[in-house]
Amino acid sequence: MEGSPDLPPVNGGPSGAVRTGGSASSGTGSVRLEGVTKTFGDFTAVSDMDLEIADGEFFTMLGPSGCGKTTTLRMIAGFEQPTAGKVLLDGVDVAGQPAYKRPTNTVFQSYALFPHMTLEDNVGFGLKRKKVPKDEIKRRVAEELERVGLSREAKRKPAQLSGGQQQRVALARALVNLPKVLLLDEPLGALDLKLRKGLQVQLKKIQRDVGITFVYVTHDQEEALTMSDRIAVMNNGKIEQCDDPETVYERPATTFVAGFIGVSNLMPAVATSGSEVRIADGPTISTPGAARFSPNERCFAVVRPEKLTVSTDEAAPSDQPSVDGVVESSLYLGTSTQMTVRVAGDVRMTVLVPNASEAARQSLPGGGARVRLSWLPEHMHLVADSGDDRAEEAAPEQTNPTEGAR
Repeated sequence: MEGSPDLPPVNGGPSGAVRTGGSASSGTGSVRLEGVTKTFGDFTAVSDMDLEIADGEFFTMLGPSGCGKTTTLRMIAGFEQPTAGKVLLDGVDVAGQPAYKRPTNTVFQSYALFPHMTLEDNVGFGLKRKKVPKDEIKRRVAEELERVGLSREAKRKPAQLSGGQQQRVALARALVNLPKVLLLDEPLGALDLKLRKGLQVQLKKIQRDVGITFVYVTHDQEEALTMSDRIAVMNNGKIEQCDDPETVYERPATTFVAGFIGVSNLMPAVATSGSEVRIADGPTISTPGAARFSPNERCFAVVRPEKLTVSTDEAAPSDQPSVDGVVESSLYLGTSTQMTVRVAGDVRMTVLVPNASEAARQSLPGGGARVRLSWLPEHMHLVADSGDDRAEEAAPEQTNPTEGAR
């Protein structure tokens, strides 16, 4: 089985500045979508999408099955054509062009390696078809196999490799063609958890090394947060938020984003003024986020599980916002204990308590205990209601013919 071999040191190639906001119109992006819509019969897979991806950026499209992320990737690649709108690569509208004429390469979840060929022959296959001189093929193939840490296995065949190694061969085969944009459709989805985590780090190092634009599709939230310069969270064919990973996690724009990225606690609330919000059956809290909402407008207050403090009424901090509740369950997770607390309005809150010591863990209140949950004001964020009570509880969305179980 494969380990996690060290890769060559990063040479400081551009990784793409972290940029916020959903779309831009400067015309400098490596990839731009303008009003892109894709329909399959009566089903709209992608709806009027505007998006700009910067040159050298590691950009991730994240969302549940059927949200349109793979369809969007396929339109950039040329495997699907938009029903309406423009797909621009370096300012050139390529809508209508076939995939082989575009300056892109795609890495799929299935490796699609030729079983009868060696690794070096697999990697160099595209260059041979382009009639690149043999000496140049040899040099470029050797460089890419070295980059992905497989130079010693150049003479082996795919069946002699682990899944992770085969995926890196597929990556080298795409990179050797020097694409302006590399498209990756859940390339790590078939790997086990430990190997997947190792390859996430390696993949980001490779992207920084080669300095080209990566457009990555995944439904794995942790994977997106680990590797991306920016993340577009998609739902029902639209982008609900496009921002850097920290902003998407700490300041989600909608209830869908809050629920899909990590575990969120969504407390129904009402804005009472430009500076305050009232938690349903709970306290009125002063927060700058209230200015986004009109008086009496419904919203949700989000506090992440790791930001909550659980205590008895007597020990609760008096200078922090808090709600009362009853412990329903407590689950040992190794590094932390996950507690579920039911508060007013039948809202269930998840709390993550680090297991700093065995004594502290044993002292946590058990099922049925009355507790108070408190948090720092700056750890609360207000979001608009996107129509999904919680992303993880939403019904599976319809999938389109090209996306399958994405």
